[in-house]
Amino acid sequence: MKTFLTQFFTWWNSQTLGTRLHTWRHGKKVGQDETGNVYYEGGIDSEGRTRRWVIYRNYSEASAIPPGWHGWMHHRVDVAPTSEDYQPRDWQKPHQPNLTGTPSAYRPKGSVLTNQHRPQVTGDYDAWTPGS
Repeated sequence: MKTFLTQFFTWWNSQTLGTRLHTWRHGKKVGQDETGNVYYEGGIDSEGRTRRWVIYRNYSEASAIPPGWHGWMHHRVDVAPTSEDYQPRDWQKPHQPNLTGTPSAYRPKGSVLTNQHRPQVTGDYDAWTPGS
């Protein structure tokens, strides 16, 4: 019952009820990545291409799609990573989650969320004052 209510009222947990119904009616499972995200295709999109989508294992986080699957999702390649011997390139980095909004997010010097002080102005900036 909890799963049903979660799918009915939230969009960020795995899939919605509408996505589940669409996947059941039109989806053909193509594969699964190492994090447990499941990839589907079926139907035709507005540009005449096969529609492709992913059902995330946990929270819907687009940055969690591995590079090989990202290329397939965006029609850069026709063959899904499970159908070929895909090996990431040397320059491809492992996935790092999006840390925005978390305590681990990047905060530059002078941010109000850090204890560091903003660097002093070097004199090339004059603050505007009304009436001047």
